[in-house]
Amino acid sequence: MQTFQYTIKDEVGLHARPAGMLTKFAQGCSSDIKIVLNGKTADAKRLFSVMALGAKKDQKLVFEIIGAQEQEDCAKLQEFCEQNI
Repeated sequence: MQTFQYTIKDEVGLHARPAGMLTKFAQGCSSDIKIVLNGKTADAKRLFSVMALGAKKDQKLVFEIIGAQEQEDCAKLQEFCEQNI
């Protein structure tokens, strides 16, 4: 399992547009991807699950990546977050 933390920089948090982009990106990965925030866990491949986190600016998301290509998926996901969230 690979993990990393990411602090949300978007002024309005993880709202519909970036959440949709994140979900679409995660669906393209072969690994299972979970997002943890304040004790709640979301499946990154399911939009309503990600939206239910209610993530706001400056909150830290913990990503957990599990799968055969977890290292590659983790690196790509970190880059995606830096550019889009």
